[in-house]
Amino acid sequence: VQLQASGGGLVQAGGSLRLSCAASGNIFSSNVMGWYRQTPGPQRELVAAITSGGSTYYADSVKGRFTISRDNAKNTVYLQMNSLKPEDTDDYYCAAHSNPKIATMQRNGPHYWGKGTQVTVSS
Repeated sequence: VQLQASGGGLVQAGGSLRLSCAASGNIFSSNVMGWYRQTPGPQRELVAAITSGGSTYYADSVKGRFTISRDNAKNTVYLQMNSLKPEDTDDYYCAAHSNPKIATMQRNGPHYWGKGTQVTVSS
């Protein structure tokens, strides 16, 4: 499985960006997809995740501002980021897990990672 992320860039505070992640391989329709970001510490933070059935998870820091969605026909997951803040500046990574439950990916980490895409929010 390969995950190709795109859509990062530079935006002013209060602006919006949409990240996309295209997945290859036949796992897409039965797994959890999500977006992580690299915190200053060693762990990556799960920002948002979505199941194949459309159930979602959001970190408290992005609730009400970010929306995750997926298009199974296009094998693509999106992260719409609105009302961006300077503290959202980070490298964002698309990830996938073969288990259909978000909690499993939260507990064990993803099976697959895409390369990071950089998001920079200026104040």
